[in-house]
Amino acid sequence: MVMDDVRPPTQRIERLTPLADVLTRLDALLTPIAATELSVRDALGRVLAADVHAGPHPPVALALRDGFAVRSEETGDAGSYAPAPLSLATRVEVGAPLPAGADAIAPLDAVDDRGDPAQALAPVAPGEGVLVQGQDANPGEPLLRAGTLLRHLDLVFLAALGVARVSVRQPTVRVVRVRQDQVAQAIASMLIGSIAASARVQVSEGLTDATWRPHADLIVVIGGSGGGERDDSVHALARVGKVIVHGVGLSPGDTTAFGLVGAAPVLVVPGRLDSALAAWHVIGTRILCRLAMRTDVPPAKGARLAKKIASTVGLAEFVPVRAEGDVVTPLASGYLPWRLLAQATGYVLVPAQSEGFSAGAIVPMVML
Repeated sequence: MVMDDVRPPTQRIERLTPLADVLTRLDALLTPIAATELSVRDALGRVLAADVHAGPHPPVALALRDGFAVRSEETGDAGSYAPAPLSLATRVEVGAPLPAGADAIAPLDAVDDRGDPAQALAPVAPGEGVLVQGQDANPGEPLLRAGTLLRHLDLVFLAALGVARVSVRQPTVRVVRVRQDQVAQAIASMLIGSIAASARVQVSEGLTDATWRPHADLIVVIGGSGGGERDDSVHALARVGKVIVHGVGLSPGDTTAFGLVGAAPVLVVPGRLDSALAAWHVIGTRILCRLAMRTDVPPAKGARLAKKIASTVGLAEFVPVRAEGDVVTPLASGYLPWRLLAQATGYVLVPAQSEGFSAGAIVPMVML
């Protein structure tokens, strides 16, 4: 028996699936994970699974500044040479409840309270200097909507309003390195840093039975997606689950694969740093958003191209750019050298049907 008789078949990409078709399949296959309840202090970076209602806050109208609580209608014609008598002029400080009958807070220098009655020296509009009941939070309107990624500022508001727990979706992502070289380690660090901002991360080494076990909502395999002698990640996925796509019309990143093990999606990113970066930002982040049912993803920002981007029709192209104000400079295309990737602040995705963009064109840029 010759060696070729026992050599495992080489992974081959039969065709590149257009990126638009890949994203459409993802959207059709993936469903949001179950919601869980977390304390507000543990909810940073998680996606709300339900609207949050709170309030009313404030429960009563409050003063927004130091001054005098007045009836605004009594100040309409007031001036320094024609003061208007006030039936109500109560001195209040910031945060104090408004006295009955008052609807505005006049500045300290707008009222002369040395006589009886006090006099208005300037007009005050209704509601001026007043925080009305329910203005910060009204139970009839969501404070935060489902699909929102919780930020530090959101948690401050929730805590201030006495909201102790929230319903969220927090995917668990398992990052798997099939090799131990420095490039694989760099890709793993990049992925972990990106994922940890909005999901829990597990890390494992090698394609073992433990790789495919449950308790992960998404499995990301680094490397082994090409046609090299040691590349077996896609075959391994096929043995335990289903390969949906192997080969994507994305440059770089054409050897990316996607499939399922049970209901859990599996993304196999190439073992080349630039390809893995493109695959994760274009496809991986889309999967995470679908699993968490995130709806507040910032739209791409329109920016003006400093130089032309030339692209081959038929492949969507991930082009890193350096942003300076509202102008972006494309850094590379095709293979993306690390020295240029290190300068990138965002990327432009050139559609497959486009030949690129001319200098001066307004293009959609996504921040990295």
